[in-house]
Amino acid sequence: QVQLVESGGGLVQAGGSLRLSCAASGRTFSNYAMAWFRQAPGKEREWVTTISKNGDVIYYADSVQGRFAISRDNDKNTVYLQMNSLKPEDTAVYYCNADSGQYAWGQGTLVTVSS
Repeated sequence: QVQLVESGGGLVQAGGSLRLSCAASGRTFSNYAMAWFRQAPGKEREWVTTISKNGDVIYYADSVQGRFAISRDNDKNTVYLQMNSLKPEDTAVYYCNADSGQYAWGQGTLVTVSS
């Protein structure tokens, strides 16, 4: 069973940057495309970005295109999310998972962007 542990969230002013990390246990990490999702207060969880298992194909939601960058290190079983030019509307709990959402969800990491 793969376990996911997200970290790196915090409080940042609008226009600032944060880098999130997601450490995954288990040997199957490199076999799957991975994604970041987020859930804002009072809203449903939404997809943010996906990276293929080899890192050569990446997709972004329109709302973060050009500001966020996903990457992965399969040797470290870790996925990263570099977030730049943050906006108050990026405030949410951020989660990683396989693109299919097949793993058990971790606790996420809270990102709060102040205006």
